Amino acid sequence: MTGPVALGLGCDRGTPMETIEEAVSQALASIGAGWADVAAAASIDLKADEAGLLALARKHGWTLRFHTPAELAAVPVPNPSETVRRYTGTPSVSEAAALLAAGAGMQALLVEKHKHRGPHGRNATVSVARIASRMEQP
Repeated sequence: MTGPVALGLGCDRGTPMETIEEAVSQALASIGAGWADVAAAASIDLKADEAGLLALARKHGWTLRFHTPAELAAVPVPNPSETVRRYTGTPSVSEAAALLAAGAGMQALLVEKHKHRGPHGRNATVSVARIASRMEQP
């Protein structure tokens, strides 16, 4: 049992909810977690109007938190990307968002940057972090 986890979510513009949901399902399964373990979810503020993300959050009853590129860029991550930085202003969306949502440092990252491409060619990226207990929080 992993305990409560936080998701960091990223996707190409126009990615269907089903593709994002498949990516999350794969990421959770890879660590033996289930949908009920998800206690928080976050992304970049550029995705605040992303229909697929919003639909997934509604379906699962999550309140999505959105962070600015500057907030995300301040989080140390294992897989920074210059390509992501070029498009978003931060080297990481999913890993940094998961860590911010979890209130934890890099050691809490359980799934690093899991990418899934749907049949339509659009990508979803999911990272999963263990939510810090009150005693572990910095």
